[in-house]
Amino acid sequence: MEEEDFNKLCRLCRISVTEEEKKNLLKSVENVLTYVKLLDEVETDGVNACYTVQETLKSVMRDDIPEAPLSRDLFLADAPSHVGGMIRVPPVLKQ
Repeated sequence: MEEEDFNKLCRLCRISVTEEEKKNLLKSVENVLTYVKLLDEVETDGVNACYTVQETLKSVMRDDIPEAPLSRDLFLADAPSHVGGMIRVPPVLKQ
């Protein structure tokens, strides 16, 4: 990978690196790209495209069965802080 391409990648990722970090990261990226190039050597003629590996997997999720909701008191018992029957959360927007 060229240094110019690496600098562009850093800008796109919005990361700032020192010269020392740049050298280490550039070497790491080059190692990854070299490893990925090994995939070009894999013989794939006659292999059907695989769009997902989950076709043969069985879902381990339980069925979504509606149940009675928790009572307000039981629900609020797990909340770290509540006021007037509502869970208190930190403000998202500051004034």
